[in-house]
Amino acid sequence: MEGVSLRFGGIRALSDVNFDIRQGEVFSIIGPNGAGKTSMVNCISGRYRPTEGRILFQGQDITRLPSARRAPLGIGRTFQNLALFGHMSVLDNIMVGRHHLLKSGFLRGMAYWLGGAQREELAHRREVEEIIDFLEIQHVRKAPAGTLPYGLRKRVELARAIALKPRLILLDEPMAGMNLEEKEDMARFIMDLNQEWGMTVLMIEHDMGVVMDISHRVMVLDFGKRIALGTAEEVLADPHVKRAYLGEAGEEVLAA
Repeated sequence: MEGVSLRFGGIRALSDVNFDIRQGEVFSIIGPNGAGKTSMVNCISGRYRPTEGRILFQGQDITRLPSARRAPLGIGRTFQNLALFGHMSVLDNIMVGRHHLLKSGFLRGMAYWLGGAQREELAHRREVEEIIDFLEIQHVRKAPAGTLPYGLRKRVELARAIALKPRLILLDEPMAGMNLEEKEDMARFIMDLNQEWGMTVLMIEHDMGVVMDISHRVMVLDFGKRIALGTAEEVLADPHVKRAYLGEAGEEVLAA
């Protein structure tokens, strides 16, 4: 990110924000409500176009690249508000995440039973089944996504993002609304994605315990501006962060 600013009319959502995400790390963005966290993720995913500045991904300027063209580059995301197809099965929701990887065109599709497209679909289904096993949702694979408890729907949303085979996965409050056990499971999945699957993770999260436990570096936004960047310990010790976000409780969280 180079000098990224975002305005909506007279409202400045982001102001001259600079940072980099290193390959292979878990990078968390924290800050009060309205600080610009989701706006930043929307700029990276292509949902918003910055008013000023540049966004580079693996050396390529993607600032003006439409969101549909960012997924094939290796950028996947989940949403703060679930965006699943409720009437579709878990399996089919995850298969949607593979759409940009499909190579069979119309003519090959017509000849489906002659081999090409059929073999391709079977290969994609094997990949999806691996994701289902990884996230431990085998028991609901055929259930309509809209009938699942909230925690499982969040897991299905993560599965669909993983199905893109992203190099960088953007997680917008992946643990919001979860109980303690669900949060622990989700944190474990994110760590495994990073350490075993080799995915770079950018995460927005309000649970400071989770941020402290799994983040390599943390950036703090306040009123659209970057006020701190460093390890979790460095950020929580920053007096600007304590005033803007954590208050005096910052020392208690750090001690815990």
